[in-house]
Amino acid sequence: DPLMTSAYTGVTGGLVILSADDPFAHSSQNEQDTRRYAHFARLPCLDPSSIQEAYDMARDAFALSEEFGLPVILRPTTRICHSKGDVNLGEVGTEHRTAAFHRNPQQYVVIPAHTRPLHKALNAKQPAIRQRLSELGYNRCTVRGRTAVITGGVSAAYVQEVLGDDVSLAIIGAYPIDEDWLREFVDQHSRVLVVEELDPVIEEVVRRVATKTDVYGKMNGTVPYEGEFTPATVVNALAAAGMTASTTFPAVNPVPGVPPRPPILCAGCMHRSTFYAMRRVFRDGIFPSDIGCYTLGLQLGAVDTTICMGASITVGSGIARSGEKRPVVCTIGDSTFLHTGIPGLLNAVYNGADMVVVILDNRTTAMTGHQPNPNTGVRANGEESTPISLEAISRACGVSWVETVDPYDLPLLLETFRRAKERDGVRVVIAKQPCVMIARRYGIRRKPYTVDPDRCTGCGTCRAFGCPAIAFSDETAVITELCAGCGVCADICPSGAIILEGRR
Repeated sequence: DPLMTSAYTGVTGGLVILSADDPFAHSSQNEQDTRRYAHFARLPCLDPSSIQEAYDMARDAFALSEEFGLPVILRPTTRICHSKGDVNLGEVGTEHRTAAFHRNPQQYVVIPAHTRPLHKALNAKQPAIRQRLSELGYNRCTVRGRTAVITGGVSAAYVQEVLGDDVSLAIIGAYPIDEDWLREFVDQHSRVLVVEELDPVIEEVVRRVATKTDVYGKMNGTVPYEGEFTPATVVNALAAAGMTASTTFPAVNPVPGVPPRPPILCAGCMHRSTFYAMRRVFRDGIFPSDIGCYTLGLQLGAVDTTICMGASITVGSGIARSGEKRPVVCTIGDSTFLHTGIPGLLNAVYNGADMVVVILDNRTTAMTGHQPNPNTGVRANGEESTPISLEAISRACGVSWVETVDPYDLPLLLETFRRAKERDGVRVVIAKQPCVMIARRYGIRRKPYTVDPDRCTGCGTCRAFGCPAIAFSDETAVITELCAGCGVCADICPSGAIILEGRR
């Protein structure tokens, strides 16, 4: 709704929506193609194929937004976002303006009577948008033969790396595409291969304008629909379309004998002890979870669902209301809870769900770079702010039983979960401990632990805890230099072999 409606109301100052699509889902729940949203909302979309283009497009996107009074989508994909290099800054603007709201109900109050003319005005802008995008030069072509490749985004970099000298090339970096320009290019060739990651957005337009040209791409099985491309992907597609490549890329085979290294929670992470305690107390529990580094609780058997931000509570509420008899214990981070978890908690209380909500309060937004959130009392620019109380919000949502506990205090954590298990309705447990990565910012210094080899029985209890600071040598546990000093492993060791360094 906000995207579609903002296309109708338009904007005054420049509004650029940056959506970094993630082919291969390196760190995402899906492989969505944001170009579809741009088409759906009839908004301009810029898709960079290089670092320089990403910079240039960001600047031009703001100018386009102000020129047409519309939001503009900038869509860099994973490889562009993870790249770095020198760019030509060009002229850097220094204009400063004062913002002011100008009352215009016909534009900003989107009741049906206003919506209809706003929609008509949006449609009327489309020819001028296509013309302006053509003038920017992000859609360009070179004719070199009777066959051609049409590509866009980072795929254009792969194509240029391997394309033969006798194959024409068109690069699409701006949407909507000028179909007359594209038709003129396509009609000069007998065969065209379309190479683009994710959805066949370019290919659909190519097939629409092609009258006598054979088109190869996703829609006839030449190019994969899913995943991230490589130069080898392009070489294979060229061969399937009967075109020449300037080079070949041999298949890359995994090195034999290298063990897999899945991502894991950090040594000393507060989430690990919380998950451990949950599993101990709620042995037959169902564990919906959310978006954050705590999703890695999957490897500890404490994550059963992860759908989208805020869905841990809503999914848990649905399961609890479905007639399921097993206990439902969901986990959600502090920043995620403040972002999208509060409506779900209200809904769970309102509908009488019987469940435990565990808010993992690590005092930061850890997975995306340790940004502050409203819970921390610090704004993104470093200024102090009023810290928002998770306890107060939970109670304001109607939760009567709210407990805050230090997850490093394992006996107390276990006891808190046991008391939560004995109650009915929605219960909230707030596990509060700074992320181990930022603990030093809070002045926290902990002594590391070690193992007394004379006491260690090699039972493997600490190994099952899953901390990367714990290793084994000759069936005896060893604590490495990764130890953050949380001390939870000492609490779970049945033989008392794990002790603070210097206390043997």
